[in-house]
Amino acid sequence: MEIYSLPSLRDPILLAAFQGWNDAGEAASKALDHLLSLWPSQLIAEVESEDFYDYQVNRPQVFLDEDGERELSWPTTTIHAVNVPEYDRDLIIVTGVEPSMRWRSFVGEILSLGEDLNISLVVSLGSLLADVPHTRPIPVTLSAANTALAKKFGVEMSRYEGPTGILGAIQDSCNARDIDSVSLWAAIPHYVSAPPCPKATLALINHLEDLLQINIDEGELADDARAWELGATQITQEDSEISEYVQSLEESKDAADLPEASGESIAREFERYLRHRGEEKK
Repeated sequence: MEIYSLPSLRDPILLAAFQGWNDAGEAASKALDHLLSLWPSQLIAEVESEDFYDYQVNRPQVFLDEDGERELSWPTTTIHAVNVPEYDRDLIIVTGVEPSMRWRSFVGEILSLGEDLNISLVVSLGSLLADVPHTRPIPVTLSAANTALAKKFGVEMSRYEGPTGILGAIQDSCNARDIDSVSLWAAIPHYVSAPPCPKATLALINHLEDLLQINIDEGELADDARAWELGATQITQEDSEISEYVQSLEESKDAADLPEASGESIAREFERYLRHRGEEKK
C-alpha cells in the first residue's frame, strides 16, 4: 500500500464498498461516491494493484488525457479521509474494485491503516439481487459481525451460509482484531438489475444516516430514484409475464409488511426530517 499521509482524525468511522460481486446495480459504490462528492476529502492511500488484481479479470482502461495522450487507468482501491462539517466524527472512505486474490493480506493492509488512524467502527455497504418489487421501498438489512454487536445495535445476526465476497472477509478480520463492524445491504430487483440503481443508492444513504445519526444531502438522488422507478415500470409493462410477476411480488411484500414495521419506517423518516430541519436552521 502506498500511504500519502496519516492525518489527525476525530474518532473516525471507516466506510467501505467495492465494485463487483458485492455491488449489484453499483448501488453501494455509488453511495460512497456520493459521500465523496459532498464533503472535503483527502486521498491518503492507494492499494498496490499488482499485488491483488488479476488484470485479465479486471482489465486496465485506456483513456485520453486533456492533451489527447493515451494513458492507462489500473484497477485499484483508494482510501480517502473525509471531514464532515457539523458532525463530531470524521470518515475514512474505502472504494475500489473487489480484489482477485490474497484477500487476507488485502484486508489486513486496509485495517492496519485504519487502526493507525484509530478507527472505532467499520461500516461496509453492499447490494445484492433479490425477489423484490421495484415499486416498493428498497429493503436494506443491517447485520452485525458478532452477537455482541447485534445486541448493541439491536439487530439480528445474519444467518447466511455460503460463498462470500470481500465484505465478508472484512467483517471476519474485524472480529479477529476486536473492531466493531456492521454491514448495510440493499436488495435490488433482479429483473431490472442493470446499473445504476439510484433508488437502492438512496436507500443505503438513508439507512446510513439513521445508523450514524448524520445529515446527508441527497442531492439529485431522489429525482434520479423516481426516474429509475418510472423507467423500470415502463419496461415491465411491456411484457405481460414480467408485469404479472411484479404484481405477485408486490402482493407478497405488502402481506409481509406488518403495521409495526410501517410505524418504524415512519418514525425513521420523521427523525431524518428533523435532522435535516436542524441543519437548515444552523
